[in-house]
Amino acid sequence: MTQDELKTLVGQAALAYLTPGALVGVGTGSTVNKFIDALAGMKDRIRGAVSSSEASTQRLKALGIAVFDSNEVASLPVYIDGADEIDHQGYMVKGGGAALTREKIVAAQSERFVCIADESKLVQTLGAFPVPVEVIPMAVARLSRQFAALGGSATVRTKDGAPVLTDNGQQILDVRGLKITDPLAFETRVSQWPGVVTVGVFAHQKAAVCLLGTASGVKTLTF
Repeated sequence: MTQDELKTLVGQAALAYLTPGALVGVGTGSTVNKFIDALAGMKDRIRGAVSSSEASTQRLKALGIAVFDSNEVASLPVYIDGADEIDHQGYMVKGGGAALTREKIVAAQSERFVCIADESKLVQTLGAFPVPVEVIPMAVARLSRQFAALGGSATVRTKDGAPVLTDNGQQILDVRGLKITDPLAFETRVSQWPGVVTVGVFAHQKAAVCLLGTASGVKTLTF
């Protein structure tokens, strides 16, 4: 199967983790778009969704799925989202779509994180994918130096020659060259640096389950 077909497969498989009549947390990205499309077929059996990005909100609403503000919701039974990398403990690197802050917020209010990904995202050690970090622009130079001290190389993400802005109006640093052997410690440490809004290592909000699309079908990993 193609990568696109694998994404469709895991997007459909995630429907089994929904609670009838309840809200669902919805992430961002191409794999999640497959889940949203599948969700449209059972929208009458759920209350609606809490979305982690403007892009996902628009897609959900276009399919007739009610979207609730996260401030209106105390907790969610499940959060469905993809990953740029996931290791064998359920720790992830996320933020390739620049939605990492809102993704982490919705993940934090969810009882269970179900990651949907194709098998190319499963790694032994996080860091081969550039680690996204949402930052306040005035801190870019100093934070770049701090990542350099850890052995990383940080660059501002750009599109058409201009910095990419998140839904929160901030910039993204993509950090290359890191090997993250202790994701919990790394997330905790970098999150304390002044100017960091969110680091794209999801260790405190790790996956409980990963639905991995493989050539032989969906493989379920539990952590």
